[in-house]
Amino acid sequence: MEIARHDDVAEFARTVRPMLDADPVRHTILLSVLDGLVRGGERAEVLLTGRAGERIEACALRSSGMKLLVSGVPVRHGAAVAATLAGVRLPGVSGPRPEAEAFAVEYASRTGAGVELAMAMRLFALGELRRPTVAGSARLAQEQDIDLMGGWRAAMADEIGMGWHDPHTPAEVAASAQRLGRGEVLWEYGGEPVSYASVCRPVAGMARIGPVFTPPEHRGHGYAAAATSFASQWAIDAGADHVLLFTDAANQVTNRLYPRLGYRHVHDASDLAFALDPGLRAG
Repeated sequence: MEIARHDDVAEFARTVRPMLDADPVRHTILLSVLDGLVRGGERAEVLLTGRAGERIEACALRSSGMKLLVSGVPVRHGAAVAATLAGVRLPGVSGPRPEAEAFAVEYASRTGAGVELAMAMRLFALGELRRPTVAGSARLAQEQDIDLMGGWRAAMADEIGMGWHDPHTPAEVAASAQRLGRGEVLWEYGGEPVSYASVCRPVAGMARIGPVFTPPEHRGHGYAAAATSFASQWAIDAGADHVLLFTDAANQVTNRLYPRLGYRHVHDASDLAFALDPGLRAG
């Protein structure tokens, strides 16, 4: 397999989209991140393809400050991609469990990196939406809500132990989400926002919900379920054939919640962190 590094995000997208579009559920994160980079005119740290003849058989992407996305790197090609990136300092890798773990093993063997499980995740796909009855009402967020949503994004990152690693501030990420046409849903009770659900615009017929966050003082009332169901309907109305979301596999509350809304478990995914030799170059 011939492996190539790319610099132009739009050209990379044209090259890999046929492969990704063939299975938008499996490649949900890679597709939505790539779409955001193209539409926002942003660059990426790693854009890599693996080609056998005229056929693209592998692709990987790392946006600034984030882990390498490897849903497009089949297990059989993990060693070749890891060898290509062995001189690059990667913070981690994320993708469906088989692909992520295969790449991590190969990368660690070449770099001496330690590998830690940052989060085990479950991907859910919507079947028939079941809307809950919850006090309050939904609305789409406006410009004046950007600081609130940014603060909640940061609070969620801290709560799940991931921390905030995006080079952009939480408010900048929230503003970009609105600018890129995401569905940013606030559930209100008594005129006060009490929960938040974000959903990406459909890409290749796929839309993914996340983050979903309810501040601790407002939990236990079903607000997250209500916000998620409204965001799910927004995605359907926007043309999504597949509405997806990830959960923390260790969070039994969310793993019980989403099936009640009509979501079914699709596959497991792994978010892995690398502890690296500081002498490796960043990339």
